[in-house]
Formats: sequence, C-alpha cells, structure tokens
Amino acid sequence: MNTDTAIKGRTYDMAYTAVFTVIIVICSWISIPLAVPFTLQTFGIFAAIGTLGGKRGTCAIAVYILLGVMGIPVFSGFNGGIGVLLANTGGYILGFLFSGLIAWGMEALFGRSSRVLILSMALGLLVCYIFGTAWFMFLYTSNTGSIGIGTVLSWCVLPFILPDIIKIALAFTLSKKLKKVL
Repeated sequence: MNTDTAIKGRTYDMAYTAVFTVIIVICSWISIPLAVPFTLQTFGIFAAIGTLGGKRGTCAIAVYILLGVMGIPVFSGFNGGIGVLLANTGGYILGFLFSGLIAWGMEALFGRSSRVLILSMALGLLVCYIFGTAWFMFLYTSNTGSIGIGTVLSWCVLPFILPDIIKIALAFTLSKKLKKVL
C-alpha cells in the first residue's frame, strides 16, 4: 500500500468515526415517550458497529463516551460529565463499549458476514445488559440498600428488550444498505 492510499484510508476512518459518533449523540438525545421512555442510543451504537465494523464502531463509541466524560452533554437528556457514568445507570453506557469490542472480536475470529454481525449485536446487547445491571445493583445497594435481581431486571432490562431488538433489527438493515454506499 502506498503512502497516499494509507493517508486517504486513515482520513476516511476518522471521518466515518466522527460521523457515527455524532449519530450516536443525536440518537441519545431522541427520547420516545412511552410507559417507560427510551432513547435511540442503542440504535446509534449498533448502526455504527454494523456500518463501520467492530474496530471503527468501537472507536466511535469510545469517542462518544469520552466526549460525555469531558462534560459535553452527549448522553440522554442532554447530560454529560463523569457523574453520569458513575450514577446507577452509567454501566449501561460503558456496556456499549463492550458491545463494540465483542463485534470487533467476532469479526476478527469469524469475518464480517451478516450472520456474524447479527450474532455479535445480540451478544453485545446481552453483555451490555449484564454489565449495566451488575453496575446498577452494586451502586444501588451501596447507596440505598439491598435490592433483588428481579427488581433490577424489571426496572432496567425487561422494559427495554423489545425496543432494543427492534433497534438492532433497524440498525442491521440500515447498516447493510449503508455499507454498499460507503
């Protein structure tokens, strides 16, 4: 590979990573007011992973989290700062990074087929739920008192499973179309 091609490739990588970081931010600001309101944040995360692949998708997620840590209001509800991550539900935001890492690892091991992508998205969501729930339980128990796993799952996971499955399906479909264009 010549130097011009390598520079052009890195420039595209940075540009696509930046664009999908912005998409994740915008999706985290969009709130759907149902019985349990939810954002399109998961859609943005999995659209980045699906379109950019595990490596660049993980980079977009990491930049998103770093912007939030720096205090820029990129998280849901236009919030930012380290306090958001250190709060009860901050583990779910950090769990997004694990979702990207899982996709990156699965691509490295099994390639970038549609089957691998949808499996890595589902597994990434599961790991995000597990990490976020463990984080929530630890902080809630430390600050408020003992809480059962059933209660935490009914608050933090069960209401979001169907919307998250729909968001993954939409992100998967969109990313297949975007990969053809990009």
